[in-house]
Amino acid sequence: TLNYLYMKPKNCLIFGASGQIGRNLIRSLTKNNIKVTALTRNVHQKGYILKTQANPGYLEIVEGSIFDHEKIQELFSNADLCVNLIGILFEKGKNNFNNIHVEFPKMISRYASTYKLEKFVHLSALGIENAKDSIYAQSKLKGEKEILNNFNKAVIIRPSIVYSVDDNFTTQLMTLLGLLPIFPIYYNGKTKFRPIFCSDLTNSITKIITDDIKENIIEFAGPEEMSFKEILEKLLSLIEKKRLLLPMPISLARMTAHIFELLPKPLITNDQLRLLKYDNVLSGKYKNNNDFEFNCSSRFEEVVNKYSYMWKNEGEYSKKG
Repeated sequence: TLNYLYMKPKNCLIFGASGQIGRNLIRSLTKNNIKVTALTRNVHQKGYILKTQANPGYLEIVEGSIFDHEKIQELFSNADLCVNLIGILFEKGKNNFNNIHVEFPKMISRYASTYKLEKFVHLSALGIENAKDSIYAQSKLKGEKEILNNFNKAVIIRPSIVYSVDDNFTTQLMTLLGLLPIFPIYYNGKTKFRPIFCSDLTNSITKIITDDIKENIIEFAGPEEMSFKEILEKLLSLIEKKRLLLPMPISLARMTAHIFELLPKPLITNDQLRLLKYDNVLSGKYKNNNDFEFNCSSRFEEVVNKYSYMWKNEGEYSKKG
């Protein structure tokens, strides 16, 4: 025990720390006596959110760009571990799929090798091998290959859709379902998902690091398989609203996606439409969370129910009647 108390905590460098997975991961790692160095583009914008996630002395927030190679190399020289959570769903300027999903992972996995890091964990996505016509999916695959070429001890995690009160998935859908009397669904809403709760995923990443798990690719999925239509129906039930879920012809969906792509944050893009054709479930080709006995058993409806009151007309404490 004394050795444990005096052991110098390992330093984990996290890219993409201010997103929902990053914030939860900081909490999980620091509880396990691992220090975190988090790179963020804007300390004033993101710093206060991150500071609340860890005990004093366990979190260092560094301002910088992922395109600043010198700064990143310097951070690697002081790191023992690295987790890359950076990913984008649509392209904008320099933040394109090739730069973010291929070139950046290629660069940092090379640094992980140069500085002999103990562990490099990279967040990818489930179902990307099937989506041959999606630029997003193909860039993710290419990035994985670059990582494993540079650092063969890397662990690549491929989760299904990740949800929590901080997500851009359930929260955005509940907002839209609250606003729109008719909600369009693509491919008749038949695309299958295995939603995984964010804390389940981040606790598993911590175990990958602390238990020194060496598998190159691990798929992650929650306990329930649901179609997109079933997810929408569950959300509608939780926020106590009735909406018409209307199947949209793909030709019309493509036209609306072209219009959405003009917005700074498009609701859907043509590449996402292509991606939605493919089920987001375990492939069976790789080991998954169940093989390692990671606890990813949180149930979608139970978890979302805890925060869905924000989208109800009555709020959390009001009584009807």
